[in-house]
Amino acid sequence: MLAFTNLSWRFLTVWRRNLVVYRKIWKVNFLVPLLEPAFYILAFGLGFQGLIEGLSYAGQPMAYTKFMAPALIAISIMYNSFFETTYASFVRMYYQKTFDGMMATPLSLEEIILAEIVWSATKATAAALIMAVVLGLFGFVAFPQGLLLLPLAFLGGLAFGAVGMFFTGFTPSIDMFNLPIFLFITPMFLFSGTFFPTAGLPVWAQHAAYAFPLYHLVELTRFCCLGFSETSPWASLAYLFCFALIFLVVGLMAMRRRLIK
Repeated sequence: MLAFTNLSWRFLTVWRRNLVVYRKIWKVNFLVPLLEPAFYILAFGLGFQGLIEGLSYAGQPMAYTKFMAPALIAISIMYNSFFETTYASFVRMYYQKTFDGMMATPLSLEEIILAEIVWSATKATAAALIMAVVLGLFGFVAFPQGLLLLPLAFLGGLAFGAVGMFFTGFTPSIDMFNLPIFLFITPMFLFSGTFFPTAGLPVWAQHAAYAFPLYHLVELTRFCCLGFSETSPWASLAYLFCFALIFLVVGLMAMRRRLIK
């Protein structure tokens, strides 16, 4: 397993480099997780309140906005980590030649890629924290139980950051990221129990949803916010952990094949 033998704590130097750069633009970037949940709650709350009186989730009746709010955090985790290791990492690799400069140092390629994935999980965790605070003001996240969202966000960020890096390993141009977004991200966004319970889907569609990592992340965010979920939280946690580990390995392998000639 060459991918792991070349790893050390030096990857934190790359993580710190990304942090230093990000500190220059963090105020603009944090506007999205700060305002997005408020817009969603207002739009869906005002727009659907006359159409959807309530729904049942895990045998519990609840308002639609209460059902939807935890999923907003999961979606934010997915987008922040996936876009960081696709578009942002591709720019650093291909256009800015940042990876080339780093590889001229004692850093290994695996340490650089691992730092990119960990950095994407860090951004996802920060976004989740902001969204949890905003949604908490609306009464949709109860603290201190809601603090469980932070380690969950980091794990989810690792999972989606790793799969994003896997796609970066063989996507020929930045424009071609539209394909994994359309074929992978969009179906998960729509059919992972984000905006409606999967129990209302046909059986085959329910099984397809169970295979999506976002479904398990959504279930875990609801467990952290509501205290219950349709799926066993331990099963969802095990799924996310295995998904993150598998794509961490194949993501490192894909990037090695791309960058080492």
